[in-house]
Formats: sequence, structure tokens, C-alpha cells
Amino acid sequence: MLSRCDLIKGAAVALVTLSTHGAWAQETKMNLFKIVTVKDEIIIGLSPDELQALGGSDASAVAHALAQKGDLTVWQYNVHRGQNGEMQQAPTAKIGLLANASLRVEPYATPYQIMPHP
Repeated sequence: MLSRCDLIKGAAVALVTLSTHGAWAQETKMNLFKIVTVKDEIIIGLSPDELQALGGSDASAVAHALAQKGDLTVWQYNVHRGQNGEMQQAPTAKIGLLANASLRVEPYATPYQIMPHP
């Protein structure tokens, strides 16, 4: 039988483990955007730090940075099966976006887990 002290220690370890995992998940939270071009639509992912470097935290910041700079290098995201067999939104290629080919930038929501890019 477990003592009260053992139960308290176990609960403390579980709490620290879960709070650390939650903090890691917040650090790696990716923001997805759909880029609509003349030819097709693609999904890109940006970290909160990358968005801040562009000057904001939403689709308008991405659109503004693209229009101002003329091009951006970003990670394209697609749906893939993870190692555990679950579907996830994962980075597939680092691509360049050109302002003259992009018509619209919009936020993109996915039901899948979003993997951070390298």
C-alpha cells in the first residue's frame, strides 16, 4: 500500500511533468496561414517569433510583410501521418513566396496536431 507521502510525491512529479510539457507546447505553437495565388493555394506555418519579426501576429502582418519585402521564405505545411499513425500538419518544404503571385493571406485552422518546423 502506498503511503500518503508517496502519493504526494507522485502527484508533485506528475504536476511538474505536465506543466513542463504544456510550456513546451506553448513555445512550439505554430500559426498556419493559407496563401491563395493565381495558380493554387498553399498552407504555410510561422512560429510566434517569426510573426513578431514580420511585425504582427495575424494574416495581415504576413500580407503586409510580403507586399513590403516582395518575397518571403517560409515553410510549406501538408497533412501527413506521424510516427504514431495519427494525422498531423507537418512542414514539407522551405519555399519562397513572391508578392506578385500571391492574392490573399488568410488564417488556416486544422483539426490535426501541428508540428513545428526546424
